Amino acid sequence: MTKFLPIALTAFLLAACQSGDGSAGSGATQAYSGIAEDEIIYLTGTEPFWGGEIAGGKALYTTPENQDGMRFDVERFAGNNGLSFTGSIDGAGFDLMVTPGDCSDGMSDRTYPFVATLEIDGEQRNGCAWTDRQAFSGPAHP
Repeated sequence: MTKFLPIALTAFLLAACQSGDGSAGSGATQAYSGIAEDEIIYLTGTEPFWGGEIAGGKALYTTPENQDGMRFDVERFAGNNGLSFTGSIDGAGFDLMVTPGDCSDGMSDRTYPFVATLEIDGEQRNGCAWTDRQAFSGPAHP
């Protein structure tokens, strides 16, 4: 299970280089543009609980033990069907994929527009995401 994200990330990155119809030489497809570079991406996850945001080349990662969180640099990559962000947090690798799709946190009546898959230092965490322009649906304060 902890190997899922590196394999998925590799497949994600490779898919970004593939042609739209699968035939060789037909040209590259467009990079995912569903989230603009100046949008703020908000993240929430459970088991274990985590959250944060991505904005302007910086990530903020929070946990119940560190509610103020840690801020660090990330690089953005747009693939065929989503975004990935990579960086380092306290010397550990940080790899985040944000892909379009209805997502439930399993604890509220909210539906989020994006799925978030995070790996930190070999540990996979699942969650949901939304942006300052693409909100979740459901109660503001569940």
